[in-house]
Amino acid sequence: MANHAKFDRQQVIDKATSLYWEKGFHATSMRNLQDVIDMRPGSIYAAFGSKEGLFKEALQHYTEQGVARLAACRANSASPVAALKLFMEQLVINTQQGAPSGMCMLAKTVAELTGEHEELLQEAKRSFRKMESEFEKLIVEAQEMGEVDKEKDPHQLARHIQVQISGLRTYARVNGPDEGENGAPLKQMIEDVFKHYPF
Repeated sequence: MANHAKFDRQQVIDKATSLYWEKGFHATSMRNLQDVIDMRPGSIYAAFGSKEGLFKEALQHYTEQGVARLAACRANSASPVAALKLFMEQLVINTQQGAPSGMCMLAKTVAELTGEHEELLQEAKRSFRKMESEFEKLIVEAQEMGEVDKEKDPHQLARHIQVQISGLRTYARVNGPDEGENGAPLKQMIEDVFKHYPF
């Protein structure tokens, strides 16, 4: 009879993602991982190769969650631009209190890691590009629906959204997500992203 893993791999990755997102790569020790995912170091190495291997899978999982969240926003919105606004509201306002960290895990990773962990750094950058490509798909759809001028460069607009999300999440972390009634002025700032240059 074949030996089956005595743990739920996806559950382990999910727990590790939350831990890494909260603490960052360097501040997360093997002892932290052992306590949170309930695996001994030997089992972690056997399943994931290393602390870095588990972190890489956590980055991929975080990105997959982002893509799925964006798809859910589209499914629950009347238009692509409305979906992008809803996605930004969820990231900028809602995750300040309900997530392990108000900062984007990818942004934290890029800011924290150096060339010493080039593979992980490149993985985070690939994840950033993946999210940008998902934004771009929605912008192209918005152009086809007449929501966004077809003369605009969808790649530039997608990049702009990525930058705005990072900036607004930092602003919310400094000033608090509930500044003003119902999350304003953050909601207004998100609206403004689609009213001004380059949109």
